[in-house]
Amino acid sequence: MDVGTAVGSVLAAFGLSGAAGLNAWLPLFVSALLDRLDVVDLAGPFDEFSSTAGLVVLGTLTVADFVGDKVPVVDHVLHAAGAVVAPVSGALLFTGSAGSESDLPTLVSLILGALVAGSVHAARATARPAATATTGGLANPVVSLGEDTTSGLLTALAFVAPIVAVVLLIAVVAGLVIGVRRFRRALRRRS
Repeated sequence: MDVGTAVGSVLAAFGLSGAAGLNAWLPLFVSALLDRLDVVDLAGPFDEFSSTAGLVVLGTLTVADFVGDKVPVVDHVLHAAGAVVAPVSGALLFTGSAGSESDLPTLVSLILGALVAGSVHAARATARPAATATTGGLANPVVSLGEDTTSGLLTALAFVAPIVAVVLLIAVVAGLVIGVRRFRRALRRRS
């Protein structure tokens, strides 16, 4: 095992699982598509996502989530479902990415991926009500598009420049935490 390759795959896994916290389906679809095109290798059995059926299902879910997250009320249902879906997606992405190139035990990979995606999703789900409250929900489609764009960027960087993906992930989480804290302080001042 090449140490540089192992470290790169673990960093990529962090980036992909963080991306899943923002949009659970997009990084899964992109990873499966890249595996199908032989650009990357997903560890088995996760390489089954790159089958024709897997790509159709993931593509459909990606489009449905992208559109649904821009629609009031539907976005709240998707966020509630995301509390389960995002950690599962993150666990699968982390294990599929790091599993073939590192000696991380599968259980550790699953836990790390679920924790990263779940934490990012929790921060996102906590920050979204602030946008809803301050704009009456009008900014939600724009915020959702920003989340999708950031998820796509994290996914691309995870494959091209994994260390940059991890730095961006840290910046995104820090920004979400700071934004939520400022919003809560503003609410306390109004009370």
